Amino acid sequence: MALRSSFDAFAKPIDGVRERSVSGGFITLLASATAAILLVSQLFIYLQVQTRHSMHLAHSVPSVLFSNNGGKSSAAAARKLLNGRHIPLKLHVTFPHLHCNSLDYAHDGNDSSSGKFEHYHSKPYTFTKRVPTTEEYNKAVGNTNRINADINSRREGCTVSGTIHIPRVGGTLSVSVSPDAWRRATSVLAFGMDLMGGQKENVDPFHGRLPNVTHYIHDVTFGAPFPPGTNPLQGAHHVMDNGSGVALANVAVKLVPTTYKRTFHSERETYQASVSKHIVEPATLAAQRSMLLPGLMITYDFTPLAVRHVEKRENLFVFLSSLVGIVGGVFVTVGLVSGCLVNSAQAVAKKMD
Repeated sequence: MALRSSFDAFAKPIDGVRERSVSGGFITLLASATAAILLVSQLFIYLQVQTRHSMHLAHSVPSVLFSNNGGKSSAAAARKLLNGRHIPLKLHVTFPHLHCNSLDYAHDGNDSSSGKFEHYHSKPYTFTKRVPTTEEYNKAVGNTNRINADINSRREGCTVSGTIHIPRVGGTLSVSVSPDAWRRATSVLAFGMDLMGGQKENVDPFHGRLPNVTHYIHDVTFGAPFPPGTNPLQGAHHVMDNGSGVALANVAVKLVPTTYKRTFHSERETYQASVSKHIVEPATLAAQRSMLLPGLMITYDFTPLAVRHVEKRENLFVFLSSLVGIVGGVFVTVGLVSGCLVNSAQAVAKKMD
């Protein structure tokens, strides 16, 4: 027992040898306050999120450009979508002055009017056309007074919405006047009559005027959105105020693959979008003999560089070690300082005696 007690580095003082004093209490309070301030500051530093960015070459993923499954979904096709070969493309846009019968949409040249779009994008991953709601119509016409539009006005417009899955290669998405409606409208304007023939209700769908392709993009999202960023394709209003209402909104999108990692969360593969857009006037389309129809055209491509965004906190064990060091260091330092002061005071008192 005596041998083990000889290794005790924390010798206990004898009762009655130490005495309490007012200065000792003041020093103890000062040490406690200093330790508490340092403790709170260290806790604040630990709770701060450190963000780190790095760039690297994007991983190459083999893709099947078109999953032709004959209009039928399969388990193999679903697995391809889940393993990263395809990403979802969400579209929500409203044309307040175009009837749904006069509107067409296409992906990489496969349009809905010819049936090719549904051939490559079967349900439930496809687009649908419908009459816009009151809220959608008000946003599309720029009605900030929130006056409810009547049903007849809304029936003159059309909303295209839905989600399709696209391969991770560049492509084009367009929502425009349908070829048949455009031919009929130009025929009526040029010759005063519909030379295309057809059913009576389809003749002159724009009532003797050129189609107004003003539209409002509620949302266009590629893949999973990047949480800290903003989507420049949300709430975009393209007003064709050139007198005729005919123009092409050309939107070019560069998609940056971004790995997003948060503390205590698994990694997420997201995409950031860099957008540039301009309005192509009808005179330019005619001068270039372009086959593009008035409306909205989105051209997208993927950058070869990827970004890794990591949000992390300081290691928990480093934080605990800092706390122990702060508390112990404060009291040891204060003990040394107080000991020096007491010894100095006693030395001075002895000399004065």
